[in-house]
Amino acid sequence: MPKHLVTQNVTKCLLIRYILCNFIAYCISMRIISTSRIIEFYTKHANSKTGLQLFISRIKALKITNLNELRNVANSVDVIGNNRVIFNIQGNNYRLIAVVLVANQTVYIRWIGTHAEYDKINANTI
Repeated sequence: MPKHLVTQNVTKCLLIRYILCNFIAYCISMRIISTSRIIEFYTKHANSKTGLQLFISRIKALKITNLNELRNVANSVDVIGNNRVIFNIQGNNYRLIAVVLVANQTVYIRWIGTHAEYDKINANTI
């Protein structure tokens, strides 16, 4: 097969793959890894249950194309770099740090705690 045809076929395959991946990412809602960590936290901190359940339902309903779109759902969201996002939960009584990967619509829970506990950690490294 001539070299220019091989190059065209590879380019077409890459384009189709790109379009398909973006379509799949658009169609699926956000997944939370791991919801059990959130449930464990609100089992120990009963006052946080309502806020964290609301967080779970809102995040699972999302389909975003960039991190700034999170601000449309959550009132106080801080994007701090490296796909890390800080969510203020239940009137800023609790904080949740997550890594949000837009490409595969996944939220990885890194840390949950009270605002006082949050003041003692480094959100960039946890």
